[in-house]
Amino acid sequence: MRFIALVLPIVLLLPGHGHASTEEALPLPSVTLDEVKEPAVELTKAERIDKLFETLTTSKDERAAKEAERSILRLWLESDSDTVDLLMNWALGATQEQRYPRALDFLDRVIVMKPDYAEGWNKRATVHFLMEDYSRSLADIGQVLALEPRHFGALSGFGMIMRALGEDERAMTAYREALAVDPYLDNVQEALDELEAKDIGESL
Repeated sequence: MRFIALVLPIVLLLPGHGHASTEEALPLPSVTLDEVKEPAVELTKAERIDKLFETLTTSKDERAAKEAERSILRLWLESDSDTVDLLMNWALGATQEQRYPRALDFLDRVIVMKPDYAEGWNKRATVHFLMEDYSRSLADIGQVLALEPRHFGALSGFGMIMRALGEDERAMTAYREALAVDPYLDNVQEALDELEAKDIGESL
């Protein structure tokens, strides 16, 4: 009887005796080493911007390019600081309301807190431009381009100031540089076309 008692648990675990076998209970997929992939590595902010610029400059699909452009602008606006983000929101609101001195007050604080944040300099350059203080706007544009040479907004802004100052050649150069990194800047292309047509007309 003891022999039967010892054998019975083993028999119950065999296929067809009331319990599934180990293989039937835990089916394992058959894979090869070649099929095992490394987990996806999350891109850094800088790497994401690089890939978006690649799309922007090479895509033949205008909708995809425009979406890349908007994504770049969103990433540029991110400061990685809640305080700076709040100050930027206040500055943008004041700018829209044409309360330029108030906007400058906020932007001055942004730049002091985060001097390596290109968009702080860019937004202050924009406010100076709207106030027709071109020298200060140009100084801020220089800081933007030192931090982000591909900043198509700053490049086009430089072109606008040069055009306003009658420096058409320098304006055209800036517009071409902006279009080299973002070929879908329609207003910049129109401004460049106008200056080129003017240049041709004057040379005849």
